Amino acid sequence: MKWTQVIDPFNAIALSVLVAAVPILFIFWALIIRKMKGYQASLIATVMAAFIALLVYGMPVKLAVLSFAHGALYGLFPICWLVIMAVFLFNLTVKSGQFEIIKHFMASITADRRLQALLIAFSFGSFLEGTAGFGAPVAITAAMLVGLGFNPLYASGICLIANTAPVAFGSIGIPITVASQVSGIPELPISQMVGRTLPILSIILPFYLVTIVAGFKKAREVLPAVLVSGVSFAVLQWFSSNYLGPALPDVIAGLGSIICMMVFLRFWKPKTVWRFANEPAPTFQTDRSYTGGQMLRAWSPFLVLTIMVIAWGMPPIKEVLNAVGQVQFEVPGLHNAILSEEGVALPKVFKFNFLSAAGTAILIANLVVIPLIGLTYREGLKIFGATLNQLKFPVLTIAAVLGFAYIANDSGITLTLAAALANTGFLFPFFAPVLGWLGVFITGSDTSANALFSKLQFATAQSIGVDPVVTVAANVSGGVVGKMISPQSIAVAAAAGDLVGKESQLFRFTVKHSFIMLGVICLITLTQAYVFQWVIPTYELLIAQKTAPVTDLSQGYVYLLALAVLLIALASTIRFVSNRRAQKPTLVN
Repeated sequence: MKWTQVIDPFNAIALSVLVAAVPILFIFWALIIRKMKGYQASLIATVMAAFIALLVYGMPVKLAVLSFAHGALYGLFPICWLVIMAVFLFNLTVKSGQFEIIKHFMASITADRRLQALLIAFSFGSFLEGTAGFGAPVAITAAMLVGLGFNPLYASGICLIANTAPVAFGSIGIPITVASQVSGIPELPISQMVGRTLPILSIILPFYLVTIVAGFKKAREVLPAVLVSGVSFAVLQWFSSNYLGPALPDVIAGLGSIICMMVFLRFWKPKTVWRFANEPAPTFQTDRSYTGGQMLRAWSPFLVLTIMVIAWGMPPIKEVLNAVGQVQFEVPGLHNAILSEEGVALPKVFKFNFLSAAGTAILIANLVVIPLIGLTYREGLKIFGATLNQLKFPVLTIAAVLGFAYIANDSGITLTLAAALANTGFLFPFFAPVLGWLGVFITGSDTSANALFSKLQFATAQSIGVDPVVTVAANVSGGVVGKMISPQSIAVAAAAGDLVGKESQLFRFTVKHSFIMLGVICLITLTQAYVFQWVIPTYELLIAQKTAPVTDLSQGYVYLLALAVLLIALASTIRFVSNRRAQKPTLVN
């Protein structure tokens, strides 16, 4: 069976766009007005998209069913696999009692909720985005803030909003790598262009976050710390993206801003410690301190997590893991069965990279840390079962959302919306980020949005005389502000923040901020295209695909051996310092 996609089924682009937008408009209505549960809204939107694909676009029933199944399968693995492992890690930390020590440590840096939000949601979340990505940063940081005593809605909401700054460089720069492969523009100029857009947002974002949490007046009280956080992050993000490439900006900027904040707060404190008006009286005891060994043990889950996800992102290790533990197959009945409007067959291949997936790295981290934090594997298994029960509805939501995304993409619904924006002519640079925003809203992934629209961005920019790197980078940058309202991201944040069934509240919390930030990026892109053209880097297109060198797996095995030695050394150190001194707090007279 062969079927060709249709971009304008009514031969009237305005009418086609109106019909294509129905499922997306429904999601907005269901979550904002109807206040529907996330999994219900996602399932209904999927049914609507399927009916439009079948009745309007003429997609065969078999292909629609297979497309939904392909998307749902991708939602389960690797996305749900990663989310489950990330939440499991946090639950282990809480159940073992180690999170109480972490809370004490954070309060020892600052008990102020405004600054805790910056350290965890903004800086630590950025670091996690750079290493793991795909939902892990929001899942972990939202759970940490809730554990510290934040209102669950604020915790999940600000973590979603804070996640905008690093998304473009997430997972060791994968979104930009994909944009490069699809558009034919080298990675570095795209990284440079994004790195000359997002730092503007990164400077503003910390103050914006604190204003959301505490109001404008209270945000001004911590302006010095806010500036240290935002400026240090933005400068490091700009430098690394422009001179080191797309792989490390989040890691460097996230760690750098944490260090700068910790140093600054040793010399400066806000006049008053701000906490939520309705939260319980603080339980932090100033006469309690913990040894270095206790602190190392408490932070060991996140330390091991960091080591594992960085290692799993290294190409030599990834190549070994894929060579040993990856099953790749063409989706039966769907592979090459759909033709683009130009007649090109669309490959549909599922990669089950069960070893190199980030979720597997977190699983190994979990197995390593269970004995380190004082739990048995039997107890860990019980906690894992409770985690699965906690996440049953988010897993259903994510699978439904990805099924919806794949039907929308394969039927041509998404391309109809993109074609309308591409017809805006001179104003296209203003609307270019909207394409990225739309792609991330539908798929939940900046990587997927870049795979969808980078070629369209390139061709449209060339046709109107604008440098294509501007619009391709705009697709990346615009996508980051769509992440906070993507149903997939909402489901992940709701699960981590104990808001399952209340996704509509979280969506209403973030949606206006998404539009505000999108507007800012649209204006920046427009000025870059026509006014500040000196910010555009010079580059040469990738003329031809380079021949892939023969892979030498020996380096990957050496890296894995080094990783094993590092983990054994770390585990031994933690066990040694823990056994030297009982895990009891020392009271200071």
